[in-house]
Amino acid sequence: MAEDMALPATEDTAEVTLTICTTCKRDGVDPEATRPGALLMAALSDASLPAGVTVRGVECLSACKRGCAMVLTGGEARWSYIYGDLDPAAHVDDILAGAAAYASTTDGLVPWRERPQVFRKQSIARIPPITLPSKD
Repeated sequence: MAEDMALPATEDTAEVTLTICTTCKRDGVDPEATRPGALLMAALSDASLPAGVTVRGVECLSACKRGCAMVLTGGEARWSYIYGDLDPAAHVDDILAGAAAYASTTDGLVPWRERPQVFRKQSIARIPPITLPSKD
C-alpha cells in the first residue's frame, strides 16, 4: 500500500508532501481490520490533491500512541508538522485544506485561524526547517 501518487507542482507552488503511516491503528479498532492509516492513504490517493501536493505511504512513523498519523513537509525552508489521532472517515477534507494552505506559504507557517481544526488540535510536533539558523 506504500504507493506514491503525485500531481506536478506549478511554478507558483513549491512541492509539499503528505507522508501517511499506513500501519497506524487506533484504540478501539479491530486489530484484524484494515489499518486506519491504510484507509487514510487510500482516501487521500483517491482525492483531488491540491496543486503541488504529493501523498506517499510509509510503514511506520513511530507515533503509535497517536495513530493514525501523518507528516506534512515542504522542502528545506519550511517548518514540518506531525499530526496524529486522524480519522480517515472524518479528516480527509481538512487534511487537503490544510495541505493547500501550507503549500501557499514559503515558510510553512499558516496563521492559526486559517488552519483546519484538526491541524490546530492534533499536532504532535513542529520541526524547524533545515535552513533555520541555530540559536546557540
